[in-house]
Amino acid sequence: MMFPKTKKKLVLMVHEGSSQTNLKAIQKAINDGKINAEISAVISDSEDAIPIIKKMPPDYICLAGWKKIISNELIQKYENRILNIHPGLIPDTTDGNVLNPDNTETIWNKGMYGNKAIQNFLDQKATFAGSSIHFLTLNFDFGPVLGRTFEKIETGDTIESLYLRLKKKENQLYVEVLEKLCQK
Repeated sequence: MMFPKTKKKLVLMVHEGSSQTNLKAIQKAINDGKINAEISAVISDSEDAIPIIKKMPPDYICLAGWKKIISNELIQKYENRILNIHPGLIPDTTDGNVLNPDNTETIWNKGMYGNKAIQNFLDQKATFAGSSIHFLTLNFDFGPVLGRTFEKIETGDTIESLYLRLKKKENQLYVEVLEKLCQK
């Protein structure tokens, strides 16, 4: 694949206590030449995120396990450039819905993350769990969807077993989305 000469600059924002699998997947894909980008900074749970980012204006900010609310100032400054991975299947419109591969309605998990979101899939007796990558907007947990992944819920699934399978697909999805964005 031929990439433009200029690499995109990424800032990754992670939660210090997380497994950071998205960060690792993105780093590996960059090292393997799949994503035409370089990581300018990795910020972990810092209140100083905005001043740090302003010093090195990135092409994209990747929320990869970040668990803090992103300020309106940052969202507006980097409109359609802050990517968020969400453990739920975000529709294309706020009043829309997404169908699972078996044509049942999906679960958005609006405002939930981590184990709470996975537990909600199980509590709601969903047939599939899933994740969405979207651009962050001022409308909480909603924005233009860049990709979705689905994971069939199996009999006997626990939070841990389901989350483990879904995380692998999330990691792949993040890489695929960044591959496309960084080609431009």
